[in-house]
Amino acid sequence: MQLLNSLFRSEEVEKALSDRACLQGMLDFELALARAEARAGVIPSSAAAAIAAKCEAELFDVAELASGAKLAGNIAIPLVKALTALVAQSDRDAARYVHWGATSQDAIDTGLVLQLRQALKIITGDLDRLAGGLAELATKHRSTIVVGRTWMQQALPTTFGAKVAGWLDAVDRHRDRFGEARRRVLVMQFGGAVGTLAALGGRGAAVAKNLAEELALGLPEIPWHSHRDRVAEVATTLGLCVGTLGKIAKDVSLHSQTEVAEVFEPAEKDRGGSSSMPHKRNPVASAAVLSAAVRVPGLVSTMLTSILQEHERGMGGWHAEWETLPEIVSLSAGALGQLAEVVPKLEIDAQRMRENLESTRGLIFAEAVSTALAEKMGKTAAHEFVAVACRKARSEKRHLREVILSDGRAKAYLSAADVEGLFDPAKYLGMATVFVDRVVAASIARKSLT
Repeated sequence: MQLLNSLFRSEEVEKALSDRACLQGMLDFELALARAEARAGVIPSSAAAAIAAKCEAELFDVAELASGAKLAGNIAIPLVKALTALVAQSDRDAARYVHWGATSQDAIDTGLVLQLRQALKIITGDLDRLAGGLAELATKHRSTIVVGRTWMQQALPTTFGAKVAGWLDAVDRHRDRFGEARRRVLVMQFGGAVGTLAALGGRGAAVAKNLAEELALGLPEIPWHSHRDRVAEVATTLGLCVGTLGKIAKDVSLHSQTEVAEVFEPAEKDRGGSSSMPHKRNPVASAAVLSAAVRVPGLVSTMLTSILQEHERGMGGWHAEWETLPEIVSLSAGALGQLAEVVPKLEIDAQRMRENLESTRGLIFAEAVSTALAEKMGKTAAHEFVAVACRKARSEKRHLREVILSDGRAKAYLSAADVEGLFDPAKYLGMATVFVDRVVAASIARKSLT
């Protein structure tokens, strides 16, 4: 099914994960292997050239290979068979050197790593793009006052820039994680039947070194056939990232509710409409991101379970990765692309944010009043006094400021000017703007290092 690809997936990443890309990844391994073995004197240079000439995915019948995989148990076996036949058509002697000393998993895993290298390049690029958009948004709204909400209830004033800075700080941690993960994940797989390279005799180390150079991948200390922490790390890193994307999308969608109406996805032709209600403006990008945030964790669980593999070659667990990891990568990239595209275009209604500050008739300033009174009458007494005042304000539908000003006990400690000042949101933002400046500066510095 491809009808929903543009909604949930990234076109660029889909190309990196396509059937053709999968085959080409394995063929790139076979090509590099032949060249590496020729450099080490294991096979003739002429054989390497003959093999390389046939390592093009377009030369293979995808449907035929898929049919062969059903019987073979993996896609590499029918692919190597088909490659050998193709090479034999032009050079029968060279054909016997195809896949020399390697095993199916070497081709499959290394092919996957090559696909991941391309996909992660796109993903990290979109993460940089999202971080840049968030940094601009945080800076622009550094001092834009908005209600901070806890347990879905109004709590205290903050700034919208501080909220966005929180998003940005999390995204930057994911940028760090991907940088670290890529160093561990982008390594080749080459071990032969049980990870000893026994078929290459004393030239296994030389071939492995050459192969890593040919592929521009890291050379691991030992083959990792049944040690799946590398691919699981890709899954978990993406899972964490999608969780943050979902948190941002959740916040945006909550801010866009009719009764809140503070933040909106861009008003573009055909975006967020309804088939029956002309007035609707649905946060469609947020919905797509939240869909990924719902789906990916279960897939990550499968990858973590797949780490439990038997001896030198897993049975079932390894196979479970083949469709699961690409799905994680695809959904994550789609969600990231959606958010990176929408964030710079978010519409912020600062006036509505100020209006919402007053919707509780001053109750969000209760902590400010309590803190000021605590210095005069003690924390417990001040808290109890303000709690009673809040209940009175609610029951009588009066502004908390009015209730406080009309109470004789408060007058003994606070002047009318003092009370007025306590109900100024700009004076109760703490370090909100400082945090924005810190996060944005750190993000810009981090970008300069990548």
